[in-house]
Amino acid sequence: MTVVCALSDLLPDRGAAALLPSGEQVALFRTGAGEVFALSNIDPFSRAAVLSRGIVGDLDGVPVVASPMHKQHFDLRTGTCVEDRAVSVRVYRVRVEAGQVVVAA
Repeated sequence: MTVVCALSDLLPDRGAAALLPSGEQVALFRTGAGEVFALSNIDPFSRAAVLSRGIVGDLDGVPVVASPMHKQHFDLRTGTCVEDRAVSVRVYRVRVEAGQVVVAA
């Protein structure tokens, strides 16, 4: 588990990128409801490290991020692409401890 930032560093309904000790880039999201999610920052369609810059929202009760490249939506809970269920991004276990966001690689 790696501390990546303070919870207060994450703005609601916005993304932020972090680099894990392994060199992996994660996209962190804090929803308006206060939930925190961590996905791979790499968009599987464009191969660009941009998911942290995506638009956070809700599709029929599912928290999602829309890629800024081609606008595919990824379920923040599972990493599955809403438009193409055969495609997904890695989901990282994340929790908040004493005001710090901790991610498992």
